[in-house]
This record gives sequence, structure tokens and C-alpha cells, in this order.
Amino acid sequence: MKHHTGSLEIITGSMFCGKTDELIRRLRRAAIARQKVQVFKPAVDFRYSTEKVTSHAGTEFAAIPIQSAAEILEKREKGVTVIAVDEAQFFDEGLVSVAQSLADDGVRVIIAGLDTNFRGEPFGPMPVLMALAEKVDKLQAICMVCGEPATRTQRLVNGHPARYDDPVVIVGAAELYEARCRQHHEVPRG
Repeated sequence: MKHHTGSLEIITGSMFCGKTDELIRRLRRAAIARQKVQVFKPAVDFRYSTEKVTSHAGTEFAAIPIQSAAEILEKREKGVTVIAVDEAQFFDEGLVSVAQSLADDGVRVIIAGLDTNFRGEPFGPMPVLMALAEKVDKLQAICMVCGEPATRTQRLVNGHPARYDDPVVIVGAAELYEARCRQHHEVPRG
């Protein structure tokens, strides 16, 4: 089944807000509708599986691990009408032109990723993708301090907030990160 027009959908928010679960839900619906689906993920993310996107809750969908956004066009299969990318914040800025090209070619492009890094700053190509998308869903988690809606990702080092100067990219899950609201998100400087 071919779409009449391509589109770009973004699923974003902090860690533990359900981005990958929502991505997989959309992919399963596309598969039920007999649309040809292809999923990509960054090779650097091998937390649960190298060839699946897997949510923290355990849902999964087959995926192709890649090093760069350009590989999406190289590995695109004939007849694919839905292309999804998980953990998009880990990709280079080339993901923007790849997504635009696919959408312009009639493909439904669904991208999930963190909108901000642990510092609370825009992360990778996500801000530009959000600006160009037809649809953006920003999900919220639950603050691990107060229970209010959380929009930030708190990195922890030995149980304490990571410092601003710490590396931006460290792949991990609950052992390194937790969801926080604006009030309880901490990034010590110096």
C-alpha cells in the first residue's frame, strides 16, 4: 500500500517516557495495514539487542543497525512505504536530509529520539527534525523525585547528578539515567 504523500512524524521526550513503545505501536499498525516497513537504529545502541529496537518495557521490533544516516538510503528496500528510525539523537545531521528525501519520495518517516541531552540542551538532529515534521508528539515520563510529569533526562554518576562537562553521549538505561521534572533536573557546573 503506497501513501499518496510522504510525511515526517517525530516521537520525542525524555528517557522513560515511552518513545520506543509508541514507535513500535505505529509500526505494528502499519504492518497490520500491509504496509512494507523498514526500521533502522544506531549501531552504538546495543543495550537490549543489536538487530531490534527494544523499549525499556520489553516490546521489540526487528531493526537494521547502522553507523550513519546515509546508510538508510543505501539499505532501503524496494517497495518500502514506512521507514522508522529509533534513537535518532545519536545520528549525524545528515538524518535531516535523509528524512526529507524519503518523505519527498512518498515514504511515511517515523523518527523517535530524545529532544534534549542530560544537560537539558537540544540533542543532535532532533530540533531540526521537529521543526520540519508534519506531526510531533512530545511524551512525558514521571519524575523520579516528586512524581510530577517529567520532561528532562537526568544522568547519574554514582547516584549523583552528572556534571555539565561530562561526555554528552553515554548509552545506558536505568543504571545511568532517570526522568526528572524541570524543578528536580540538576546539572552542576565546574
